[in-house]
Amino acid sequence: MKPSNLLDGQFTLGVEEEFQIIDGQSHELRSYISKMMDDGKTVLRERVRTELHQSVVEVGTGICKNIHEVRAELTEMRLELDRLARKGGMNIVAAGTHPFSDWKSQEITPNPRYQVIVEDLQDIARGNLIFGLHVHVGIKDKQTAIALANQIRYFLPHLLALSTSSPFWLGRATGQQSTRTLIFKRFPRTGIPPTFESYSQFMEYVDLLIRTNCIDNGKKIWWDVRVHHLFDTVEIRICDMPTNLEQEISIVSLIQALVAQLYLMLRRNQSWRHYMSPLIEENKWRASRYGIRGKLIDFGQQQERPYTELLEEMIAFVSEASDLLGTSEQVASVRKILEQGTSAERQLEVFKNNNNDPRAVVRWLVEETMRGVGTPPASASQAG
Repeated sequence: MKPSNLLDGQFTLGVEEEFQIIDGQSHELRSYISKMMDDGKTVLRERVRTELHQSVVEVGTGICKNIHEVRAELTEMRLELDRLARKGGMNIVAAGTHPFSDWKSQEITPNPRYQVIVEDLQDIARGNLIFGLHVHVGIKDKQTAIALANQIRYFLPHLLALSTSSPFWLGRATGQQSTRTLIFKRFPRTGIPPTFESYSQFMEYVDLLIRTNCIDNGKKIWWDVRVHHLFDTVEIRICDMPTNLEQEISIVSLIQALVAQLYLMLRRNQSWRHYMSPLIEENKWRASRYGIRGKLIDFGQQQERPYTELLEEMIAFVSEASDLLGTSEQVASVRKILEQGTSAERQLEVFKNNNNDPRAVVRWLVEETMRGVGTPPASASQAG
């Protein structure tokens, strides 16, 4: 049977990225999004968006048929954001937190939606100065989407470990590989979601929250994976924002292959076993604390296992889907993250090698964000 028939023409991709806007001289976060929005309309058009804080710029791809289209769009957007930032003496940075900027000095974007969130959550919202990667995988049928969201929950900590890029908060090395994970945990309706028997049961839950004035729409459900309330997608939201573009491509490829492999199992009346959210949260904690160098719990075997072993099993598990999608090479390249180190590990190494100077970490992040993207890795101050 042809791959298109096996996968039913699904598994399109949409990728949303949150970048930091950095002053090229001080390396502090800067409120510059309005200027970038004005200047970026020509090339980026609707792909560039504001976020809660004015020092954040969010971009999103269109609907991509394959990982090659994703790579092309992500490359174009980094190049354009970098150009727009440099015009004002700024840089962009891809990482889950800024190494030292204080959230209390950051301006909120004057948007009614964000004003409502701040009014509701107060300092929990103001302090949410974090940056993530969201990956939408196209699924046509909502009932199928719920089934796949239920099953991929198990793998979310494994994906977080690969993407960890936030070891600092307010100038301190926190001891976490993903400080972003713990900061975002303060928001309501976050974390590993429960399972739902059907899409109708999920919608009953959403409708109840709306009727009781907990939320005004499904967008305010911020779980680590969710069936999108508007798009025909399963959205994976657990990842820190990867710094290196090649590492990001490999993570996106793995996410797509996981969803596709679970779908192939579903078509054969098979499914990955459901585990309680508190159990998966145990692995999420381990991933945020230790990243790829720790151990996660293999709940099937009921024992701890090195992350490196589990990653190899995951690559093997998705091999059928990655073959059909034509992404075997990209999926296999997640092994390079083990060799090169995650962004979090490399930030900590730079910090240690520069007398615990967080500004040296920012300079490295500026260079690494644009490494291999198409422009020489240099800061705005160096570029003049």
